Amino acid sequence: MNTGRILVMACLFWTTVTAAFTAETLGRVEQLPSSYPDHWVIAHDAAFFHMLEGRMVVLDADAETAAQQFKGMVNSSFIGQFAQSVSRSEMYVAETFYSRGVRGERTDVVTIYDKATLAPVAEVILPGGKRSSSMPEKYALQLIDNERMLLVFNLTPATSVTVVDVAARKVLNEIPTPGCVLIYPTGKRGFSSLCSNGRFFGVVLDEDGEVVEKYRSEPFFDSNVDPLFEKPVIVDGVGYFQTFTGVVYPVDLSSTRPVVGDAWSLVGEADEGWRPGGWQLNAVNGSNLYILMHPEGYNGSHKDGGPEVWVFDLHSRQRRARIKLKTWGVSVMVTPDQKPLMVVTNAEMALDVYSATTGEYLRTLGPHAQETPFVVYQAN
Repeated sequence: MNTGRILVMACLFWTTVTAAFTAETLGRVEQLPSSYPDHWVIAHDAAFFHMLEGRMVVLDADAETAAQQFKGMVNSSFIGQFAQSVSRSEMYVAETFYSRGVRGERTDVVTIYDKATLAPVAEVILPGGKRSSSMPEKYALQLIDNERMLLVFNLTPATSVTVVDVAARKVLNEIPTPGCVLIYPTGKRGFSSLCSNGRFFGVVLDEDGEVVEKYRSEPFFDSNVDPLFEKPVIVDGVGYFQTFTGVVYPVDLSSTRPVVGDAWSLVGEADEGWRPGGWQLNAVNGSNLYILMHPEGYNGSHKDGGPEVWVFDLHSRQRRARIKLKTWGVSVMVTPDQKPLMVVTNAEMALDVYSATTGEYLRTLGPHAQETPFVVYQAN
């Protein structure tokens, strides 16, 4: 066979191969919608056993298969704290980095992610290495002032709040909150923190983030008798705080200072021994409060979670339903729509999906990358 014939045959073979196998495009990036559907959720995986590698995982709770459920994720280094904007396509993660990975110089930042691309678009460096490196906590990072200001809870163990202008991408102020923790948006441009002596400590800010008023409320609970969960649900400006024994304190946060209303109980005489508990133990949809409950509660069982979720009407203060869980739950969230889903982080660290209306178990999400999804957020 001569050389010319070999070359012709080789060219014909190569033409056939390239026609059958089109080269795959590399580096393709798909975009998500800038506003997520109601049944998408964001699972905060703290990566409890290797906290350097935390993440926020975007999931479709309606989808049947793991591939369809998974939409993407962003990083959350060293158990970062998370918040998201409703008015802008932005998510915020307050996180920590060290110059040598797990040691060296510490840098705290607020990383700003685009919700459509899940790409970081900006960061604001937080001075002092102070931001709270606690378990995922909704009220450690909050937006106020029509979402212009982002408040970051600090714990060194001295407590304070850093004020960030997320529109201008800069730090405005740091406000000491001695003996008081977390951030509950109060009024137009203020916040309240919860104190161990049963009071609120509050601050009103001007448009530059400077303090124009400070106050301390009268005590409304006794932490030595019946401690308060620091995790209220907030509906129409009213925060509903629960105690370890199931007493509910409604607190109006819509004005400059919090106003505590009349207390009521989740537990009646027929429910003796039942108590609320869990990590993110409560959620809300409209006027319906969803809360994890466990029997045979005792002093110290407040993080136990429970086998049931009880549903209460916040207006009538009556229980509407008891949802028995497929697997013991430790955290709960509910989507914000008219046909809501309830997503429960169970004791095996899997995410179970239920109808929040009927209580029917629908599916378990995953498996996905998350290992310890302690808190699940609505995808605003």
